Order: sequence, then C-alpha cells, then structure tokens
Amino acid sequence: MSEVIGSGKVVGMSYRLTDDKGVLLDQASHDEPFLYIQGASQIVPGLEKALEGVKIGEKKKVSVDAEEGYGPLHDGLKMTVKKDQFPGIEEIQPGMQFQAQSPEGHGMVFTITDVKGDDVTIDGNHPLAGQTLHFAVEILSIREATEEEMSHGHVHGEGGHHH
Repeated sequence: MSEVIGSGKVVGMSYRLTDDKGVLLDQASHDEPFLYIQGASQIVPGLEKALEGVKIGEKKKVSVDAEEGYGPLHDGLKMTVKKDQFPGIEEIQPGMQFQAQSPEGHGMVFTITDVKGDDVTIDGNHPLAGQTLHFAVEILSIREATEEEMSHGHVHGEGGHHH
C-alpha cells in the first residue's frame, strides 16, 4: 500500500508558490524539499487540508484564499510612528523588518512600508495577507513522524534535531 498524507506524517514536497499575477513568491526544489508534519499547523490551513490523503509522486495544484492562507489584511496593523521609535538605526528604509510585542505580549513582525521625513509607516500584516496563494506541489516523501518530532512540533534533520 502506498503511503498517503495524514495527521502525524512527515511530508517532503517540492512546490512553487505564485500570486494571482503568476509572480513566483517562494519555492522548494526536488533537491531541497520542504518538510513539514501534517496536522501540526506548519503550513497554511488551506494547503494542509488540500494535501490530506495525497500519495507519494502525486502532483497537485491548489489555490488558497486569504482566509485559509495568511488571513485578510487588517488596517489596524498599519500605523505611522516617529523615527525616534527606532533608536540606533542609522538609515530606515522601506522593506526593513523588525520584531515588536503586541499588547497581548505576542511577538509580531512589522515591515516598514514608507518613510516621509520623521514619519515611518509600518505594517504588521503578513506580507502575503489578503492574497490568494497558488501552489503547484509534488509530494516526494511521506513517513511517520518520530515521537521526538511530534513532541517538539517540527521535523528534525537526519541524525537528530538541529535547533
């Protein structure tokens, strides 16, 4: 019986991720496949659902809407702050990212989207929030996750874990 993707399986896949315009956003090759544990919320929910039950060698195209991807855009995560909020940074430029604490104490990544004078516009949305994601996937390997991988919540490389 051929292995199928199910909860607790380590899946190796190559993929191409594009946006609605066909622009390549990310990829993993046959030589360096992406590994994840099915059912451990390590990939976007829409893709994880679509891969349930898929077999080794299968190729699948999956479109994932924002709700099942990185979520909708939240205007409340866009704000303008003053340059003095970034002590020790000589030159603040769009595209720079930094980590900050949310009011609830969670780590959030913000991207600088604009700089005008002393005003710096930052965005806490995931860069792919609000977008439909188009995956072209090929399943290369499927195996049971080890107890250690399940308890740690991620795949370990050959010869144990590398934290």
